Amino acid sequence: MHFSIPDSQELGSSPTYTAYNIHINGSPHCVLRYKQLHSLNEQLRRHCVGVPLPPFPPKRLLPLTNGQLEARRSALEQYLQAVGQDNRLARSAHLQHFLQRAQLDTALAEGMVISDCEEQQLEVQVYTNPSSERILVSCSVQQNASALLKSVCQDLQLPEELMRFFCLFLVRRQRKSDELHLVRRLMDFESPYITRLHGDPCELLLRTCYWDSSRDAKLIGNKVALSLLYNQTVADVNREWVVICSPGEGRQLSSLQMQGRPREYMELVRQLPSYGCLQFDEAQVDYPEPNTMALVSIGNKELALRTARGAKIYETKFRVTRMRSWRVSVTHNALESRLPPTHLQLAFEYLIGKQTLRWITINSEQAMLMSVCLQAMVDELLQRGNSGGDGTHPGSDEEQERTPVTSSSSTPSSTCSTSTWASSSCSTSTAPTTPPVRFLSEDSAPRSKPRFATSRTFGAVFFRNDVDIGSRVANEAFEGIGDDDL
Repeated sequence: MHFSIPDSQELGSSPTYTAYNIHINGSPHCVLRYKQLHSLNEQLRRHCVGVPLPPFPPKRLLPLTNGQLEARRSALEQYLQAVGQDNRLARSAHLQHFLQRAQLDTALAEGMVISDCEEQQLEVQVYTNPSSERILVSCSVQQNASALLKSVCQDLQLPEELMRFFCLFLVRRQRKSDELHLVRRLMDFESPYITRLHGDPCELLLRTCYWDSSRDAKLIGNKVALSLLYNQTVADVNREWVVICSPGEGRQLSSLQMQGRPREYMELVRQLPSYGCLQFDEAQVDYPEPNTMALVSIGNKELALRTARGAKIYETKFRVTRMRSWRVSVTHNALESRLPPTHLQLAFEYLIGKQTLRWITINSEQAMLMSVCLQAMVDELLQRGNSGGDGTHPGSDEEQERTPVTSSSSTPSSTCSTSTWASSSCSTSTAPTTPPVRFLSEDSAPRSKPRFATSRTFGAVFFRNDVDIGSRVANEAFEGIGDDDL
């Protein structure tokens, strides 16, 4: 989970109190007081025995000055980020219940909902055909995403053991092109109804939620699951999210679709190199040159950029096992934290050659989702390695390559799992290159002194924080890469 506290607000009267606007995965989630977060810390201390907790900012007897309030906001933000970084804490039932209740209580206090027993109906898009259809699902405002997912799967008659391969996404249709814009995956503990009140005109979409395409075999054996996977894939092909490598393959896929042969269709489409990727909107990148516009896709253990150079489309692939670290920089409008961030940037530190690391930056409003995808992919790779699966050894990764392709599109599969991170508040300016590896013990992200932001708040989100190297970040799948592998 990606926690941030972009700002605070004064609430109540005689006396007033400070409330902190809590964002999760880049979106507003709840508003909490210091004493509520202190209570959460005590709950975790009692129930998560044996798990070391991060330091919690201490209570103060006297009223806080503006500078002290800002220092407390920053300390609370770092505390939540550290909690979200530890899977034992992030996945604890106590934290999940606390965050679910906090979202509901905030919605009640702000008048977004009348009662926690209020019954509503939500539309969910499901791929029962390539264009998808909307089914109406009854739910209460306090029902979380996991419960709503279960209701949808029951309506579709999908076996319960296959539910874990699907999740709910928040999506938005582009007004002009009607293209699908992925906002983010819903977290299990959040209320889809309340979340949609923040994200209108967003919709809910049922999609697969794994990166390893070999898991398709679990779905193909069931008629309902096969139909969902097949229609989702046909929709992705129609959007040109899956790159058709040759006219012959395109004709063959169309023929299998016309004949109603989903198994054979899936066997053929799974052989395409872009199958199993998540497609993002066009973004501004600084590779190979500054201010380059590129289509971004993530999947198959890599992040790919597709850029146009004259009449040709070039694809640059960055392997996740050669990303030493990455961060998301977020610019909030501190005058109204409920507004979307005004600027998001994903930057990853890439082993581009022997003893040479370089920061690659992507400016996109989907930067947070990209980071979640990278972390989910790394987690899946590590899980496969730890369980003795058929994951490839880091040494098999190839050099970054740039080759012409015939199309400028790619595919989605979906995100699965949570991201872990720690962060500090700073104004970041990422250099296009970094010194050789021997100099990388230095902190590359300058920290600003705690202060109240009068117009904008800058937050740098660091992933896989390693306490042994300060604010440096380590991608665990990066370990084992050496010069001989390049």
